[in-house]
Amino acid sequence: TKAENFKVDEVLSEKSLKSINQQNGYAVYKLKKKKIDTNHALSDIFKKKGIRLKALGLKDASAVTEQFVCSDNKGKSLENYSSEKYSLEKIGFVKKPLSKKDMIANRFSIKISGCGNISDFTEYDKVLNFYGYQRFGSKRPVTHLIGKALLQRNFKKAVELIVSFTSSYDSKENTEIREKLADKSNYKKYFEQVPPQMDIERIVLQEIIEHDNEPKAIHAIPLPLRRFYVQAYQSFLFNHALSAAFTDGENLFEAQEGDVCYDFHGIIGKYVKGPDQYLALPFVGYSYYKKTRFDFQISKILKAEEITPKDFFIKEMQEISSEGGFRQAAIQCTDYSFKDATVAFTLSRGSFATILLREIMKPEDPILAGF
Repeated sequence: TKAENFKVDEVLSEKSLKSINQQNGYAVYKLKKKKIDTNHALSDIFKKKGIRLKALGLKDASAVTEQFVCSDNKGKSLENYSSEKYSLEKIGFVKKPLSKKDMIANRFSIKISGCGNISDFTEYDKVLNFYGYQRFGSKRPVTHLIGKALLQRNFKKAVELIVSFTSSYDSKENTEIREKLADKSNYKKYFEQVPPQMDIERIVLQEIIEHDNEPKAIHAIPLPLRRFYVQAYQSFLFNHALSAAFTDGENLFEAQEGDVCYDFHGIIGKYVKGPDQYLALPFVGYSYYKKTRFDFQISKILKAEEITPKDFFIKEMQEISSEGGFRQAAIQCTDYSFKDATVAFTLSRGSFATILLREIMKPEDPILAGF
C-alpha cells in the first residue's frame, strides 16, 4: 500500500492541549512524516540540529503520520525544520515535558482497495487488543527474540540475532549479507558491504570488530531501541497470554469482580461496578502482579519460555530493565465510519490499527498485506 493511503494523527487530551503556551518552557513540536519511522526521524533531527526530542508514541514508516514531540530540556529550540521525509513545526511551550499519558488516542484514516464487503463490518468493538506484527520487526520478526536473549543475559546470542537472523520476507540483498555474517570470522571482511539502512547492524559489527565484546556492542545501540527489544518480548508474551485466555474461554470483553481495569480517564485500579471499566491483562515485568484470573495462562507461558518475572531486572544493563504493568484486553474503537473505500476510526493509545484492519479485511497472508 502507498503511504498516502494510511494516515494517522495523534489526539492529545484537552488538558494537555490547553497547557501549551507561547512563552517559555519545554518546546513542543508537531512532527509530520512519511516513509521514515519515529526513532529514525528523531535521531536525524538530533544529528542535524543537536536537539533531542521525545515522542509520545512510535509511528512506523509505512504511513503519513502527524505526532507531537517535546524537548526534554529548556535550552535552544528550533522554529521550523524539514527534510524530504519529515517536517517539524514548533507549536509552543509547556511547563513540564509532555509524556505518553498526554496522548490519549490516535485517529486513523485508511483507504482500502480491492477488498470484499467492508461496509458489512460491525464488530469493531469486539476486537482483542493484540500487538501488531510491526512490533516484532514486520519483514524480519526478530525484535522479541533479541529482547529475550537480553533478559537471559545472552549478549552473544543477541548480537547474532541482530546481524544474521534471516526471514523469508526480507529483501534478497539483506538476506545474502546476513548469511555471510552468520560466521563471526566474516565480520571484518564484509563490513563495508553492509548497506546503510542496516544502521544498527553496522554499529554492532564495528564494536565487535574493534573490541570483541558483546555487552559493549549492545551498549552502543541507542537506548530507546534497546528498551524496545525488551518491550517487544513483553508484547510477545502479552499476545500469547491474550490468545491463551481467549482459547480457554475467558470473557475478555467484560470486566468482573477482582479484575484490574482502566477507567475512561486511563487510570488503572481494581474493578468497580458500573460503566467504563476496561479489563486489563498483566504486561509481564519484574513487578508482575500475580493476583488476576490470567495468572494461570501467564505462568504456563513463562515456564515454557524459561523466563521468570525477576529476569526483567537486568543487573548488567539496568537502564533496559522493565517493571511491566497492564494493557487493555480489548481494543477501544470509537467514531467508526466507512465511506468511499476509506475507513476512519479512533483508537485509544497503544492499540494497533493493523489488528482492526486484519479483522475488517481478513487477508490471506497478513504479513504480505503489511500486518
